[in-house]
Amino acid sequence: MKRLSFQDAPLAIPTVSRRLTDGTLVELVYDKKEKHTKLAVGKGIGVTLYDKYACADGTFLAPYSATNNLIKHEVVLLAAHPEPFGSVAGLVAKIETYIDRYVDLGDGFRTLASYYILLTWVYDAFNELPYLRLRGDYGSGKTRALLVIGSLCHKAFFASGASTISPIFHTLDTFRGTLIFDEADFRFSDEKAELVKIFNNGNVKGFPVLRTAVTQKKEFEPRAFSVFGPKVVAMRRAFEDQALESRFFTEEMGKRSLRPDIPISLPDCQKDEALALRNELLAYRFAMLPTLSARAALVDPSLSPRLNQILVPLLSIVEKNEGRQAIREFVERSDASLRTTGGTTTERALVEVLTNLLVSATSPVSVGTIAASLIDRIGEESDRALSSRHVGYLLRTRLGIAVVRRHGTYVVFPSEQEKIPDLLVRFGIENKSGIEDNCPEQA
Repeated sequence: MKRLSFQDAPLAIPTVSRRLTDGTLVELVYDKKEKHTKLAVGKGIGVTLYDKYACADGTFLAPYSATNNLIKHEVVLLAAHPEPFGSVAGLVAKIETYIDRYVDLGDGFRTLASYYILLTWVYDAFNELPYLRLRGDYGSGKTRALLVIGSLCHKAFFASGASTISPIFHTLDTFRGTLIFDEADFRFSDEKAELVKIFNNGNVKGFPVLRTAVTQKKEFEPRAFSVFGPKVVAMRRAFEDQALESRFFTEEMGKRSLRPDIPISLPDCQKDEALALRNELLAYRFAMLPTLSARAALVDPSLSPRLNQILVPLLSIVEKNEGRQAIREFVERSDASLRTTGGTTTERALVEVLTNLLVSATSPVSVGTIAASLIDRIGEESDRALSSRHVGYLLRTRLGIAVVRRHGTYVVFPSEQEKIPDLLVRFGIENKSGIEDNCPEQA
């Protein structure tokens, strides 16, 4: 097909990223010194920068403007141009050295974070993704780690708990990059519910979030926002939902004294180093994206299906067995910790309360009684009010406990204690209750 000239072209389509039908990649780049954006276009190592690009089908693509607030103010970080990266092993070594220069992380997590950065640049080759998290209290270094790691991620979009949700939805949908989110802890707020939607829908391809919209003609027309993509998060506590918790690979910050060689404040050269690495990572994307896919041979039968689902994409980009082994060891330790430290969550505390109440029960236990005991245990630590209604919801939907209405009151029958042993194992709680499997039904 003969390509149209720019004089004959229709209005060019503002473009951030695109994969053309012939496999050609199109990526937005930004030169801060020259204050202009271009489109990097090519396959493999053959990449050219364009002010506008004419596709074979007659459409024309133009880069987002350099005056865009997100680009101009570096809320979204882009590469400036592709730069040859040598070998994948050499690129990972550079990333690890860069991270270690500015933040103190455990060896296993530093390796995992370095490969996670690579994954952000080729994430669209996979259907499922893990998230990365830095967790710790004030002064633990989690925000520093977030900045250092986030500065290398693909189209990193920086946001915080002070942001409103609407621009986060729009930016994720437009740029399809990596969400870098600081202080992801909300209390009693609609924003928390909206953020959880992003995290719940964002690690599996094909699950957009629907939000209300009205056309100029006042017609109701909901819009689907794509939130699929990598996410790096810093927060102080755990999420309440155990299923959401299982999507994260987490480093607990603040457990070690600050190394004396780590600068108290990030120097100006850190941004230059990050840009140079982003340029090499852009070349990595062009070279490696067409070659990557999830490798079924890396599934570990000893791990849970959820853990395999998020781990295999990460392992699929690791070339050497030593790197895979280091990541597996960290993830297996984290998985064991998740099972045994769930005591900070409402669900774990609810299992403990329910166990204590049912172990000697000979008659139904009201949900109100269970809620009161739960409030006594963790009332001030909970992210939301622990009403009887909410506790009943957790019993039914999170723990699989039958809640029955009897004489106007919602109750749990003693026969439900047969489910307790499995719940104790699931939440890593030692069975001290004397409740055994296959407990006989009670009237």
